Amino acid sequence: MTSGQYDDQVRTLSRRAEQTRASLDPDPPDEERAMEILREGFGPTVALYCESRTGESWVRLSDAEFERLEGAMNDWLDCYAACYGTELAGTYSVRAAAELLVDTHNVRDVAVIMTGVPDR
Repeated sequence: MTSGQYDDQVRTLSRRAEQTRASLDPDPPDEERAMEILREGFGPTVALYCESRTGESWVRLSDAEFERLEGAMNDWLDCYAACYGTELAGTYSVRAAAELLVDTHNVRDVAVIMTGVPDR
């Protein structure tokens, strides 16, 4: 896959995160929706980063593509946290998320470790 093909996927994931944010239920907690967000948005975004680094051929994302990918991942985490009535106060590294995913093999565990949401 070429860098341009990743750009298309990143743009799609980013647009979907924006649409998801607009459709969130203002009355949390909504654990079912939080898991849907992880499975359909956050997980695929982190997986796309992993694929770009470990796929058949290593792809160097442009600075703009990388920023958009990391921004999309953070948008998905914001949506996830909003399902628990929490607003995140920072941004997270897509590389750190990828490393945690490789270690845990569980997208929910990655989100909980990174954000602390929901409270343990």
